[in-house]
Amino acid sequence: MSKNNIQTNSSLALSNSSGGVHERWRLIKDSVGRYGIVAGGLGVIFAIAVIFVYLLYVVYPLFISATAQAVNQYSLPDSSKGKTLYLGIEEQNEVGVRFTGSGEVIFFSVQTGKTILNQSVNIPEGVKIVSFSQGSPVSEGAVVYGLSNGKAVVVKHQYKITYPDNVRLITPSIDYPMGEEPIVVNESGAALDKIAVIIGDKTSAIVAKTADKIHISSFEKEKSLFADEAKVIRTDTVLDYSAVEVADILIDKEGRNLYLLNKSGQLGLFDIADKSSPTLVYEQNVIEAGQTVTSSAFLNGDLSLLIGDSSGLVAQWSKVRDKLNHFAMQKIRVFKVSDKAVVTINPEQRRKGFMTVDAAGNVGVYHTTSEREMIKEHLFDSTPVAAAISPRANAFLVEAENGNISFWTLDNKHPEVSIRSLWQEVWYESYPKPDYIWQSSSANSDFEPKYSLTPLVFGTLKAAFYAMLVAMPLALMGAIYTAYFMTPKMRQYVKPTIELMGALPTVILGFLAGLWLAPIIEEYLAGLFALFILVPLGVIAFSFAWQFLPKSILQKIPEGWESAILIPVIILSAWFAFTVSVPLEAFLFNGTLRDWFKTELGIGYDQRNALVVGIAMGFAVIPTIYSIAEDAIFSVPKHLTVGSLALGATTWQTMTKVVLLTASPGIFSAVMIGLGRAVGETMIVLMATGNTPVMDLSVFQGLRTLAANIAVEMPESAVDSTHYRVLFLAALVLFMFTFVFNTLAEIIRQRLREKYSSL
Repeated sequence: MSKNNIQTNSSLALSNSSGGVHERWRLIKDSVGRYGIVAGGLGVIFAIAVIFVYLLYVVYPLFISATAQAVNQYSLPDSSKGKTLYLGIEEQNEVGVRFTGSGEVIFFSVQTGKTILNQSVNIPEGVKIVSFSQGSPVSEGAVVYGLSNGKAVVVKHQYKITYPDNVRLITPSIDYPMGEEPIVVNESGAALDKIAVIIGDKTSAIVAKTADKIHISSFEKEKSLFADEAKVIRTDTVLDYSAVEVADILIDKEGRNLYLLNKSGQLGLFDIADKSSPTLVYEQNVIEAGQTVTSSAFLNGDLSLLIGDSSGLVAQWSKVRDKLNHFAMQKIRVFKVSDKAVVTINPEQRRKGFMTVDAAGNVGVYHTTSEREMIKEHLFDSTPVAAAISPRANAFLVEAENGNISFWTLDNKHPEVSIRSLWQEVWYESYPKPDYIWQSSSANSDFEPKYSLTPLVFGTLKAAFYAMLVAMPLALMGAIYTAYFMTPKMRQYVKPTIELMGALPTVILGFLAGLWLAPIIEEYLAGLFALFILVPLGVIAFSFAWQFLPKSILQKIPEGWESAILIPVIILSAWFAFTVSVPLEAFLFNGTLRDWFKTELGIGYDQRNALVVGIAMGFAVIPTIYSIAEDAIFSVPKHLTVGSLALGATTWQTMTKVVLLTASPGIFSAVMIGLGRAVGETMIVLMATGNTPVMDLSVFQGLRTLAANIAVEMPESAVDSTHYRVLFLAALVLFMFTFVFNTLAEIIRQRLREKYSSL
């Protein structure tokens, strides 16, 4: 073998060896890339699954049924002291109280029934207790005794909490907020058969019924700037109303409304704001014929009455305004709590719920807003005598006719939420009709939470609709022109510039939309609408004039750059539209276009509205849709367009019949991604809409989206509260919406790809 052959073989061996190394290294990199992509994809799926599971974990407790657990049953404490008139329990669920018909106040342990303290109310000798009533929760434990001599005694049970040796100690006692001496209500000395009381910081009142009259005694505190003690002014009034059939008396916590209810269901509502001249405002029968009223109570806040009857129904009656702006009592919902008579109704002190006890010994817990039956338990077979629910609504006491008391604990954390309250119209207190309302908090402790997600979903879709209405035509038309008609040199400047718009922070866009764009649109509203007429006319006029320009000028403009000349034309047309806006409004509408919409069409105008959001959010979405759609159109194989043109098709025919169909999966993806961006947008809608959760299709009204609502309210919601979990439910709804919508979009995209891949 020659020397040259040996060198050639050596070179081939080296080359084969080097090629093998490169081939193995390429295979290794391919494997790493393949497994890396698979791991990344699985990681994304895992992350989405974890987010979904966590959202479900937070939201699930909203729909868990309430539970009740029996703790103990014991004999009535100091049963020899008389029949129970009132049963109560303090906030910590440690001490209970029993007011008896003999004027004894017995404090006892709710766990064991052991008596802690026994005190006697100052009832004069020889005088009988003929009536008794519990005051409003605002009266902080006040009760009133009506006596046979026309006098009344107001007593308050109170609890002092101390921590000797770091151990909680609750010391009960009674107090006389209106003095220990009985208060004369009826000077004639007739017995007070029915009685009611409120104790307030400035106003206190006692309303009592004798055989045929209703007496009102009001006590107003007036404090002088130069005196340390407040002066009490007393006003006594006798109602001009037949009191013979009155079975129950209720006064609201403000001392403004007096309700008189008889057994047959006749309800009289009096305005007693002026205690010297009460006025009968409303009168109506509130139960069905043949039934009798067996119990009544105020719902928390004293805006609604709960009336139970002998058929086992509890109806909620609320004071609402009618069409003439007059107040009227309206039955807004009914609960069928039993087939037996409702013996007692005990409203919760901090929520819009209540507890009922029927004649068969059944206890039920309900919530008015959600219209849910939370608990239904059978405690005993004998007829109940009295019941009490704790201030925190997490425990209750029930006394049976046989002298036993049952102590139960409640687990009822989220009664305000139901499918109905989230998605359907709800008749809230003081509202004239059922409606979709989101209002999660208020300064008032008696507030009724309104957790309807419907206006938030509506606002989300409305904002996305107007944003896409602005973004889609501009982005898609721009993408078509840039990818297919624009010269490569000009495309190098235009495409990066538009894509750079996507890097602008949305908080800046929201800031500009709310503080700059919204006032401009409000001032030049007619100019904005004139844009849609004057800009096309300006472009058409310029195009018509273009053909008459000298050829020497036309030849100086590079081919494909003609569109750049339209930029100043569009700017001038827009400037002219806004310049003539104010004179145009004055000439056509005798004022402003906003006022014309209001007076002629009944359409209101909010400065920060869906129109502003559509423009600002459309500006934010355009780069996303444009970039993806432009890439899809530009990536259509050249042989398809060249072949179409070679077969005689025009440029526009090629665009519409070949290019757009081939690029349709990518264009559809661009639109879906842009829609997802619009649905999930937070800062723009937060700053440019007024953030009002109203359901109005008008482009001139504001809105609130799911994302913006979460951003605003999550920082101020208490962890694990109903509000907190409902916000997570809103996040879950948003998550499911985008997931389902994107899944459907991907299915459609794949079908488009299969259909047009053969072109």
